[in-house]
Amino acid sequence: MAKRAGVSIATASRAFGEPDRLAPTTRERVLEAAADLGYATPQAGTATRTLGVMVPDVANPVYGMLLKAIQGQAWHGRHRIVLFDADEDLRREREQIEQARKLDGMLLCSPRLPDDEVIALIGGTPTVVINRQIDGVPCVVMDAEHGPAQAIEHLVALGHRHLAYASGPLGSWADARRFDTIAAACERHGIRLTRLSHHAASIQGGRAAAALAAASGATAVVAYNDLVALGLEAGMLELGRTCPDDISLVGIDDIDLAGAVTPGLTTVQMPIERSGALGVDLLLQAISGTVISDVATLASQLIVRSSTAAPRA
Repeated sequence: MAKRAGVSIATASRAFGEPDRLAPTTRERVLEAAADLGYATPQAGTATRTLGVMVPDVANPVYGMLLKAIQGQAWHGRHRIVLFDADEDLRREREQIEQARKLDGMLLCSPRLPDDEVIALIGGTPTVVINRQIDGVPCVVMDAEHGPAQAIEHLVALGHRHLAYASGPLGSWADARRFDTIAAACERHGIRLTRLSHHAASIQGGRAAAALAAASGATAVVAYNDLVALGLEAGMLELGRTCPDDISLVGIDDIDLAGAVTPGLTTVQMPIERSGALGVDLLLQAISGTVISDVATLASQLIVRSSTAAPRA
């Protein structure tokens, strides 16, 4: 539908979910393409669907934001949501995909299993993957390049010459993408980069990485996500180091807590809510029989707050 209308997948989605954000002529073009293809929006009275939504850890506020957006978008068409929490357990994730494929469709948010196993497990069930790219499956990806690269440029401009990256869970596709972007940016700027070992994507994971970060000698740390960054700050304080006087910290996601703490956390804002809403729209299209093979990439953006400063001389 997006290709037929000559617009991006995100623009086609807004024609149904956020029509006020589009020019009238653009929305009309999308609706005409939808009509030509025989696609009916949920608001137009399609059958109620039951959608399985799997997340790696429901306690992570990122997935809370994502679930809220998914539920809100599904509610417009009175579709039902069934939640599956894998709890960062590959065995549980495998079993839950097998259960969810009995439903009308699945949204897999940041799955950890290998690509070939995910494809084998979903079989013929309409599926959309969020925050990971798997060839042959419709995906909504939150950009791991522009925002993280901006973070490195920001730290370089402040005068930092040795950075560390606090890795997230082993097997996380987003973690690998973020590290690759950060490593490439550091190489471009001639900056030394130390990669810290993998830890849980939580405040406790960040606390566990604090001693490693301190021992690395880096003057700034970019963390896998905001929770890890906040845990790093707490762990550093216990080691007698303060942020940003002794070390600068950058998170990724921009959860509500990032702007509420003191100092405010510099972070890369990810389009979490938009990813959830677009994922629902694409899944409903797939269920209706529309062939979707594109990867929709939504932009990220650096948000500068008080946790970053020039390193001490």
